[in-house]
Amino acid sequence: MKKLIIILSLIVISCGSDDNINSNCNFLFDAGVNLTVNTNLPQFNQLQFNGNGVYVANQGNNGVWLWRLNSSTLYAWDAADPSHAPAACSTLTDSGTGDIVVCGCDDANQYSLSTGVGLDGNTQPCTLQPYRVDDLGNGQYLVSN
Repeated sequence: MKKLIIILSLIVISCGSDDNINSNCNFLFDAGVNLTVNTNLPQFNQLQFNGNGVYVANQGNNGVWLWRLNSSTLYAWDAADPSHAPAACSTLTDSGTGDIVVCGCDDANQYSLSTGVGLDGNTQPCTLQPYRVDDLGNGQYLVSN
């Protein structure tokens, strides 16, 4: 009986510590996204080439960032900084440097569109919220959640 109590106590303690680490990474809501992307259209043309990104407004929490990693991989990330409560400054914008997007708030959090991971200096250990990307063929993709 004592062993069972000890084991259950350890499980509760370990689960509780994980919740505290990422407790501030729950700012984004599960926004419905259903976006068809056609890379043959001018607004998505850059996604035909590796290492290019396109921002799409009016999707997700604060828009969606699409990133062409390589010829077979297209990523879609919510464009809201997951380390902040929604605010005018929390939309991630192009930093002008590679795959890096930056938050407009005072802490200027930066994230990689290639990995979704926050870069040095972020205030929280949050990662970008991903969306599902299905290849429909002929340069068309369905972005959804």
